[in-house]
Amino acid sequence: MDTESAPSAVLRLLADPTRARILGLIMDSPTGRRSVGELAAELRLSQPTVSHHLKALVDAGLLERTPEGRLAWFSMQPDQADRVAEMLTGQRATAMADGVLERIAADLSRRFSGVFGPETVERYVRESYDLLAEGARITRYLPSLTSRFAADRLAALARSESAAPDRVPEVLFVCVQNAGRSQMAAGILRHLAGDRVRVRSAGSAPASAVRSVVITALDEIGVSIGGEFPKPLTDEVVRAADVVITMGCGDACPVYPGRRYLDWEIADPVGLPIGRVREIRDDIEARVRALLESLQVNAA
Repeated sequence: MDTESAPSAVLRLLADPTRARILGLIMDSPTGRRSVGELAAELRLSQPTVSHHLKALVDAGLLERTPEGRLAWFSMQPDQADRVAEMLTGQRATAMADGVLERIAADLSRRFSGVFGPETVERYVRESYDLLAEGARITRYLPSLTSRFAADRLAALARSESAAPDRVPEVLFVCVQNAGRSQMAAGILRHLAGDRVRVRSAGSAPASAVRSVVITALDEIGVSIGGEFPKPLTDEVVRAADVVITMGCGDACPVYPGRRYLDWEIADPVGLPIGRVREIRDDIEARVRALLESLQVNAA
């Protein structure tokens, strides 16, 4: 089977819990391979049953079989490892969701003790999980990203509801996928301003990951976006912002009084060569430096 031309067939294979478990055991093995006997003992199944499933996975091009003496070892096809890992991560995330979300909610309830009650925290955690898993189609590292996203939303909510003035200005960058323009702008602003400006970014229709060409273009000028990831646009981050800058997302961003709204007409880097992406990066950097001057924050 050509796995590149038949993704639905691969998904059907992984829908079988035994086959998904076999692939998981092989990928989690320290040596990256398993024998029929090892898998049968681990799964508590007969060796003929395990052999049947292994043959289907080999025929699909997901596993390779390597004979050594009287034993045969099964390992991932190298060009399928990342693809299968991502599919399995999504399945594992769904299965482990409730227990992990309860732990995240408990940890964040302690962090925001005296600010929000446990019920509010749990609601934000579960809503953040749903937004990332369904809206942004994120599967890798979903538990840790859920924790970060929920914590950021709760911090924004606390700021927007606080009666005490906050002397640190907050800027929100919004584009469509939160994988290109808004990530570049946010990364450059954090790099230039440090902790003198609080920076957030979001997307009206988030992608699953920040685009590699964007990461490369920023790295060329010494800017890192760290562990940033595409996030859906939510109400509380808009209300917490002093300045909201949109780039190509139309009227998706709600308007609240007392905020400064700017719309930057900047080309979308999706599908563009690195040379063109560099031009977009430089345009964004010039705009960010001008923004810093208007905020009375000195650029580095």
